[in-house]
Amino acid sequence: MDVAADLPEPSAAPAVATTSPVEASGDDLVVASLAERIDALLFLDRSQEQVTELLVDEIADWAAGRGWRVYRRAASVLPLPPPYAHRQSFLDVACARPDGPPLAIEVDRSDRRRSVEKLLAEAGAGRVPVWIRWGTRAIEPPPAPIRLVTCPVTARRGPDPKARLYSRLPVREERAAPEHATATFRADEQTDLFAPGDSTASR
Repeated sequence: MDVAADLPEPSAAPAVATTSPVEASGDDLVVASLAERIDALLFLDRSQEQVTELLVDEIADWAAGRGWRVYRRAASVLPLPPPYAHRQSFLDVACARPDGPPLAIEVDRSDRRRSVEKLLAEAGAGRVPVWIRWGTRAIEPPPAPIRLVTCPVTARRGPDPKARLYSRLPVREERAAPEHATATFRADEQTDLFAPGDSTASR
């Protein structure tokens, strides 16, 4: 399938996006829908590569369910750095929509400067840049007009001490402790359970 038939042609040099937000509320609703889909994703003990692959699969399935054309490793408008400047970078996922500009989506665990540069270039080319960030730490928002979708996870050491395993499990609701009734008795109202003569000596 020809990607160029649906996505804008890559330019010779990366375009610079403005810092003002994109004035398209429809795009914000689309990204909010994607965030809801990502928020519902659950997994257990996956490697870094497996988590990224799961997210890419989820994004592709979400976009396909909306009737859009989905491209994995779609050519970006941003070329590779020297000495490979004659080649183009790739996006993790690109989506061609009949009712709006294409979506350019990157998935990362770390705060990659290259991803920011790529998404800003995509925004300058008229695409809607979306950054899916997952990890265990707080995530700083990217520069506008990049839309951020976060996917918090937990991590633990796996069988290989050099590798970590990541999970995303349902959030348990904390239940409030039950209230205990309190009562105050006067001395003359309390029954003597061990009255003289009623006790049985233990044998």
